[in-house]
Amino acid sequence: MAMDLAVELIQATVQLEQPLGDGTRTVGTGFLISAPGPDGQSRTVLITANHVFEKMPGAKARIGYRISNPDGSWSYSPQSLKIRDDEGHELWTHHPSRDVAAITIKAPPEFAKAALPEGYLAADDTFGAYQVNPGDEMMALGFPRGLSANAAGFPILRSGRVASYPLAPANVFPTFLLDFAVFPGNSGGPVFVNRPEPAQGVVQASTPASPDGGVPKGGFIAGLLTQQVELNSERLEIGIVTHAKYIRETIDLLQNPLAPSTVAEAPAPVAGARTAAAEEAVPD
Repeated sequence: MAMDLAVELIQATVQLEQPLGDGTRTVGTGFLISAPGPDGQSRTVLITANHVFEKMPGAKARIGYRISNPDGSWSYSPQSLKIRDDEGHELWTHHPSRDVAAITIKAPPEFAKAALPEGYLAADDTFGAYQVNPGDEMMALGFPRGLSANAAGFPILRSGRVASYPLAPANVFPTFLLDFAVFPGNSGGPVFVNRPEPAQGVVQASTPASPDGGVPKGGFIAGLLTQQVELNSERLEIGIVTHAKYIRETIDLLQNPLAPSTVAEAPAPVAGARTAAAEEAVPD
């Protein structure tokens, strides 16, 4: 039996942080995708919001790995992740017009195994295949204000309702709204649909696949959380999700900097959008 997508993504989602030296730290969320490199071999790619890394001034971040112990317990074991070279240049790849970042990492074997195949990332037709509509539930993983679900460092799973229409095509509607409260630390977390089956009559892949190979079983990653909505400094408890299409394009750019990508800017869906992570530090 296939593992529940929520459990798979929980295992693949990590906290990203950088201490600021004043008793606070910048915090964001990332998740791991397995994608082929230029040589065709699989590699582990960390996905997050571009502003998470941009707002970290130092050369090294910490990525919150979790270690399974023989007695069934878990230990939180963050490791250093170099995000800038000695000259201060960015080591990650970011999308030219959307708030998405990707960086190849060397993860511990259990984490490399937890990375989800790139085929889980939604394409335009995936939303139609699963008949996702306004009011439908989506799940989100993250570390609001740096909090984790437990001492082992697992992310907090929450849910919200799709609050805008339409959801596709992504080149026209690059973001959509999710009705749930967003906090600093949520940025970069995956937003996903967790359903056992797509709509009847839709070609279903036996394993996660590219868009032309059917839609994955168990659900799909719809995008990543990048912003919250505020109006006159009031939080409206609405999150802005960047479409998974732009995660795919960023991974392509990581492999080939000349790969085509969607660069046209679209109007902001709601005035007052604000990033939901690192510009607000959280206490250590």
